[in-house]
Amino acid sequence: MTDLLIKGADLIGKGRKDILVRDGRVAEVGSVSAKDAASFNGTVVDADGLVLLPGLVDLHTHLREPGREDAETVYSGTRAAAKGGYTAVCAMANSYPVADTAGVVEQVAALGKAAGYADVQPIGAVSVGLEGKQLAEIGAMAHSAAAVRMFSDDGHCVSDPIMMRRALEYVKTFGGLIAQHAEEPRLTEGAQMNEGAVSAELGLPGWPAVAEEAIIARDVLLAEYTGARVHFCHVSTARSVDIIREAKARGAKVTAEVCPHHLLLTDEAARTYDPVYKVNPPLRRESDVAVLRGALAEGVIDAVATDHAPHAPQDKDCEWAAARPGMLGLETALSITVLALGGPSAVDWDVVAERTSRTPARIAGLEAHGRDPQPGTEANFTLVDPAATWTVVPADLASLSRNTPYAGMELPVTVQATFLRGRATVLNGKIAEETTE
Repeated sequence: MTDLLIKGADLIGKGRKDILVRDGRVAEVGSVSAKDAASFNGTVVDADGLVLLPGLVDLHTHLREPGREDAETVYSGTRAAAKGGYTAVCAMANSYPVADTAGVVEQVAALGKAAGYADVQPIGAVSVGLEGKQLAEIGAMAHSAAAVRMFSDDGHCVSDPIMMRRALEYVKTFGGLIAQHAEEPRLTEGAQMNEGAVSAELGLPGWPAVAEEAIIARDVLLAEYTGARVHFCHVSTARSVDIIREAKARGAKVTAEVCPHHLLLTDEAARTYDPVYKVNPPLRRESDVAVLRGALAEGVIDAVATDHAPHAPQDKDCEWAAARPGMLGLETALSITVLALGGPSAVDWDVVAERTSRTPARIAGLEAHGRDPQPGTEANFTLVDPAATWTVVPADLASLSRNTPYAGMELPVTVQATFLRGRATVLNGKIAEETTE
């Protein structure tokens, strides 16, 4: 394994430091003399002007493999993750076949290891086939080689309270958690966008905010009753934030994520009828966006999660009603997060690190990730240029799909390098082509 020396990186709260990596782990953090740097037999990276973050961790990624390799594969998705600064992603269960058995989650984990661009932690399904009728093989997945700790029927709500209670009690026995897609299905049947003034003007069936809030309120109570952990996916409304804040004040074991697009875009985008803006949960009102941004900065919302949802052209290049919901997110998430937290000149990089890396890693139980560099830790980190900007060109994205809502936008902050156990997966802003060990 090649040794690595990063010169003069801005370590959050510690000023400029050199970082020496040997055999994939941090050996020294401090100052390396010019003489020693000149004689160093390894890769040297000049990080002058760059901020070093612990490698980003995504709690909510759709890699589509197995089954929809026309939209994304584990290989292409983890390349996109590395380009976005991620060293670990949690792969959602709604593949074909569904990741509801030990065999499927082990396959996904093995594909991630073979690709080598980011660690892939599978998320297991709560119910067989995501159908909400019978619990999946939760114990078998937890004790498999993939060591699954998060379970979700994302794309479908675990709407049956009895099943949700049983799932929470089950995962509590081994320290796992349920990641809930909060959507009362009876309130969203046929829904196409956020229910409000814009949906009324456009004549599109509305997705009411209360459909999310009712499930969050119910599951907070179930989490308190069972003493188990519940994580709320893609929180999108102001009242959901209120419920989560109140639950945390009572000591409930709840955590929550917000997606980048819910921090920037609003339901006004639906006026274009461009299906790229169709997502579940839908884009909400400007007032919701403002509350979500404040909750993220405050820590009521624990993490930014991309809900990276690649789709093949036939699933997006069609009329709004027929289009599948979802947006790309891995390669743009850091830039959007920085915008939401005040912009590159005002952002608190420690808060960025907490919401995009440290806390997501703790929630997912990824002990080797989300750690600031210190001797002995795995060298999983990202170098970003806070002064640079870039324009989103869909054809330049690493994902197989092109359904980004940010096409043509100039965004702040560029990822200059990503390191997974000291090995560059991205260097000088470009994907390293040979990554497997």
